Amino acid sequence: MWHVHGSWTTSFLQGPHTCLLPVTADRGPDGRGRARTWDWPATAVEIPFDALIEQDFDVALLQRPEEFDLVRALTGRVPGVDVPAVYVEHNTPDGPAATSRHPMADRPGLRIVHVTPFNDLMWDCGSTPTTVVEHGIVDPGYRYTGSVPRCAVAVNDPVRRGRVTGTDLIPGFAGTAGLDVFGMRASELETATADVRLFEDLPQHELHQEMAERRLYLHLSRWTSLGLSLLEAMHLGLPVVAVGTTEAYAAVPPSAGTVSTSVADLRTAVRRLIADPALAREQGAAARQTALERYGIKRFVADWNRLLEGLSRSEPSAKPMSAN
Repeated sequence: MWHVHGSWTTSFLQGPHTCLLPVTADRGPDGRGRARTWDWPATAVEIPFDALIEQDFDVALLQRPEEFDLVRALTGRVPGVDVPAVYVEHNTPDGPAATSRHPMADRPGLRIVHVTPFNDLMWDCGSTPTTVVEHGIVDPGYRYTGSVPRCAVAVNDPVRRGRVTGTDLIPGFAGTAGLDVFGMRASELETATADVRLFEDLPQHELHQEMAERRLYLHLSRWTSLGLSLLEAMHLGLPVVAVGTTEAYAAVPPSAGTVSTSVADLRTAVRRLIADPALAREQGAAARQTALERYGIKRFVADWNRLLEGLSRSEPSAKPMSAN
């Protein structure tokens, strides 16, 4: 498997399996190897590209369309034919939601694993069978203080992704309460003022500590899957104010905060939580309880273990014949 999604991989690595992570000298997108800002166990093993041909492995776990051909080129095995394979779909469809054809649709031997029921509903996967394994989070513990009366916002690539991640909404909410924006390339935002402060590329333990000090978690994404930062915030004990699209409505019950498609209602909820620390703490406790029950790491690991153990082998070859 490739290092594509650091937070998700951190959860996946809590299982009992050894994971081979391709690595290149430049540690580019196709060879990042082990993470630098997450704490990964020794079962995450870096393997140079030219050594993959000699490796024996049981399953290919794909997360990007190009990885199908990468596995074939680097190992001599065809995913789903010579070796069992699953494709983890982390995202909502890019195109027209109800008619987007998945790049792994109609692939014999593959199974697509969606991370939310919403994604499973919206992607057209053709004849390729699908499974939903909802997210699970390594519990960072209850750390909430809410001592900083500002909103925590976590978003990666806020400029490039723009309206998808609700970046355009940030200035309007900054007029309601101060926003602290955390994430990769957060510094590219041009709205950094006293009302919008930017925190880029913090190690995970520092990120959790910083977020836990904020009064609430503000989730502005319009069209992403269910953000792991949202679930981490809930585990930490933050109340949530979230744009009510994709899977957010199912993740955040009314006791844990406010989910709405009305910007006015969301602003009202922010003002209420900023003004009422006791209410924020009460909703944050409910958010943590929900997260532990639905998005706990034990359930996540158990679901993946069952899926991996149940994969059928359709004449997999023990060793590759060639790398062509």
